[in-house]
Amino acid sequence: MERKQKVDVSSRPNFKYHTLTDFKALGLSENVLKALDAIGFEKATPIQEQTIPLLLEDQHDYIGLAQTGTGKTAAFGLPLLELIDFENRNTQALVLAPTRELAQQITEQLESFSKYLGKLQTVCVFGGASISGQISQLKRGAQIIVATPGRLIDLAERGAVRLDQLRYLVLDEADEMLNMGFKEALDQILSFTPEQKITWLFSATMPAEIRRMVKDYMHDPKEVRINSSQRVNENIDHQYIITKASEKPAVLKRFLDYDADLYGVIFCRTKRDTQSLAETLMESGYSAEPLHGDLSQAQRDAVMKRFRSRMLRVLVATDVAARGIDVNNLTHVIHYALPNDAEYYTHRSGRTARAGQTGISLSLITKADRRKISLLENKLGINFSKAHIPTMEEVSANRISRWANSLATYEPDFKMPKEAVNQAYTHLSQFSREELIEKLVARELSQIKDEPVKIVNQEFEEDKGGRKQNSRRDGDENMVRFFIGVGLMDQFNKGKLLRFICDNSGLTSKDIGRITLQRMHSYFDVEADAASKADSIRNIELDGRSVRVNRNDDAQNSGRGQKGMGKKRKSKFKGPDRNKGKRKRF
Repeated sequence: MERKQKVDVSSRPNFKYHTLTDFKALGLSENVLKALDAIGFEKATPIQEQTIPLLLEDQHDYIGLAQTGTGKTAAFGLPLLELIDFENRNTQALVLAPTRELAQQITEQLESFSKYLGKLQTVCVFGGASISGQISQLKRGAQIIVATPGRLIDLAERGAVRLDQLRYLVLDEADEMLNMGFKEALDQILSFTPEQKITWLFSATMPAEIRRMVKDYMHDPKEVRINSSQRVNENIDHQYIITKASEKPAVLKRFLDYDADLYGVIFCRTKRDTQSLAETLMESGYSAEPLHGDLSQAQRDAVMKRFRSRMLRVLVATDVAARGIDVNNLTHVIHYALPNDAEYYTHRSGRTARAGQTGISLSLITKADRRKISLLENKLGINFSKAHIPTMEEVSANRISRWANSLATYEPDFKMPKEAVNQAYTHLSQFSREELIEKLVARELSQIKDEPVKIVNQEFEEDKGGRKQNSRRDGDENMVRFFIGVGLMDQFNKGKLLRFICDNSGLTSKDIGRITLQRMHSYFDVEADAASKADSIRNIELDGRSVRVNRNDDAQNSGRGQKGMGKKRKSKFKGPDRNKGKRKRF
């Protein structure tokens, strides 16, 4: 197959993409540079600088070793688009990725990069979505297929995928695919592909199984290593705090309360821990949701949409579910439990401090974990500092400071009604400046009392006791009570019911208050201002039956069952996490 003719954009005096100096020198065509300019790319990363010219000029197998967040998708995606024959409708390239999130991300970026290149048929296939829909897409043509290994094998066995014309095979995050147990699947897929093809392998590490694949399936590959001696982004501030395991939720909430700008991912080891922590945060009123393998694809997509749009402050995730998540401007990565593999610490931390920004990687550890911190420092060449847990006084002071600054810098975008100003003056002129400020501060601080931060601090301080209170008071006149026809027998808990409601409405976790679960149905409170969104819920289905949602007029919630509950219900939730293989410990 002939490669497309390159355009020497540097020789054109009127070329307008002045910020793309690095990319212009790599041999990319004008239309690709135009797409990069539209996306906002300016400076090529080291892996892109060394990889793109090599893949464009040398038709050789290739190995790229670089950490997560270094720009590997563009490193292989841009040359791939330059080499693809847009007139040939056969499948010319296959990109394999370990998770559906990463596969979707790669597909989105390829589509963005090819915006000005003409019509490109790219199909993304992965488990958890309709296989019949994916088969229909493939029948319409797929010049590039981006896939997870398991679903690709399913499609190949059904005869829905033809790889006999394949020219380029890309293995992205190859080490992670092996960690997830895809060794046999990769061998099977590679057996489907023609001998005469170009293979590009990208990985963060080079374990023995990767070397075996290189020996068996690649021919004299060129190799590029990026930052092999420095494994973690320099712009990350690595911090830790020592606490009891039982106090981790309270400590975590304290940080969330103190830093209103905190926006990040909280990592847990297992799906069960991820779900439990997310439910704890949601029930306390925090905008957080879980991401793990037991969620359906629709649920995962909905969660990620909310997180990217900042409707959620934090995402509670497992390592596997978070692979491929590419969200800009994350301020924090929080290790609720340290991973058992140093490479996983690197992958996790690399979610923040991207594109020259700074970020914090915070580890919540027990005394038994202190040795792991030393081992991480030695193995990864990084330094940890001990973080300070904010006190209640610091949380309050920080809130007042932010509030006062916001008030001082506020500039109304409308003309102030003179009558309104005079009316306020009539009511307030009797007070001195100091008295008015005290009243304003007292009113602002009074709002903290009903928020999780106040309750958390009472629970956290050992010298304070007392009964735990709800973050929202029962019978609040600002809340509207709703009935929903699912309950404990549907295998719902409060966190799962909260997600179910949010996934099927325009509501967020901030809009929903008290949740009462009963055997066959449940009740939930909604902020009065958002009640219309709950009123508009229609046609929710669960296991093939319609789920009723309506306002509840029974203030006592007697627990009597409702008529018309339909056929026998089945649980759609899976069991606990099961590890399929052992990971290397450090």
